[in-house]
Amino acid sequence: MKTVLCFVVVCFLTVVSACKAQTTSPETPVTTLTLHQAETIAIANQPRILAAQLRARAAAQRIKEARSGLFPTLAFNVTGAEVADTGTTTAAGALTTSAISDRFAFGGNLVQLVTDFGRTSALVGTERSLAEAQKDLTTLAGAQIRLNVRAAYFQVLGAEAVLHAAREAQANRQLIVRQISALAQSQLRSTLDVSFASVLESQAELAVFQAESSVQQQRVHLATAMGQSQPINSVLVDEALPEALPPDAASLVLQANVQRADIGAAASRQQAALHLADAERRLRYPTLNVLGAAGQIPFHDHTLEGNYAAAGFNLNIPVFNGGLFSARKNEAVLEASTRTKDVDAIKLEVDEQVQSQWYQANEAFRSLDVTARLVAQSREALHLAQARYQAGLGSIVELNEAQLSETSAEITAAGANYTYLTRRAQLDYAAGLLN
Repeated sequence: MKTVLCFVVVCFLTVVSACKAQTTSPETPVTTLTLHQAETIAIANQPRILAAQLRARAAAQRIKEARSGLFPTLAFNVTGAEVADTGTTTAAGALTTSAISDRFAFGGNLVQLVTDFGRTSALVGTERSLAEAQKDLTTLAGAQIRLNVRAAYFQVLGAEAVLHAAREAQANRQLIVRQISALAQSQLRSTLDVSFASVLESQAELAVFQAESSVQQQRVHLATAMGQSQPINSVLVDEALPEALPPDAASLVLQANVQRADIGAAASRQQAALHLADAERRLRYPTLNVLGAAGQIPFHDHTLEGNYAAAGFNLNIPVFNGGLFSARKNEAVLEASTRTKDVDAIKLEVDEQVQSQWYQANEAFRSLDVTARLVAQSREALHLAQARYQAGLGSIVELNEAQLSETSAEITAAGANYTYLTRRAQLDYAAGLLN
């Protein structure tokens, strides 16, 4: 009876001190952060996505560069010469007769491509496909950033859940130390029991320190994933569990083959290689240009006219260049075949990723119920061990083992939900759902 009375008094004092601590704590304003907000900040700030967007804009400019060959070229020229010898009519080398006459002239030259038998159009198609590939890579970068943010976000929540469980375990062990110390002072328990309980209390304190450090590390990791240099101090809003997994990975594999941005980028590169092979094949065709020139010569030698104008054409027919065009065509054809194999290889890798991530997510989902039952069972075992110890039927070793099992189960269960959420995010990325 005396033992039970001491235990009740110790519990009452513990509850009263806890209530006082809660009522005297000052209220501080807190800010919250949702997963959607974190992803939005990351897409706006992450240097990786910004760099990918700039590359996509640069690729769009290369389309204009290739297409410029289809438009006329107009240049304005101003030329003057005051060093010619009087009566000069001929010259050798690179100087033509008109270049040796005294004059000051200005005018324009026009060059317009009539046809190169589709080579320039094929080059435009090449650059257009490469631009599409770069867009897909930008989409892929965005999906990777979303995955990194989700993983870091859930790691923070998981670390905080572990910290909460560790603090509860520490509070429980502190309570037991106070109870056993009070009983030992009444000579109802030995000092050995106090020593055992104090060891577990110290272990719980170390676990809290480790959990606090882990939370701060994960918050720094989340800040990096969001493109920020300062740690995230906001309170993270918990996420609900997603809907159930599909019964197998087959539907997700089909979805990934359509939506994965890296597959789309590889297919666009394949199309670019095919267009380039077509362009290189057309190198052996003739090129026809229309030429025009017109201008005035306000100051000139008496042998020259005051105005000039001319129009003509130039037909360039390749005859022999040591096999250069043939080699370039063969290289482009082989590269196109290589790109086809690259697409097949990426599809195989994606199929494996989706199936592997589905199995991991399914494992984590099935573990949720097991960890919940494990917590309930370990709590029941701890209550029984505490009751046996208080009644003098159990030893401190038995109580300590029950405490360790309960703490381990709590920590495992604390991270189980966030492990499942993280693996679902990885599965969504593998299936192309984070685009």
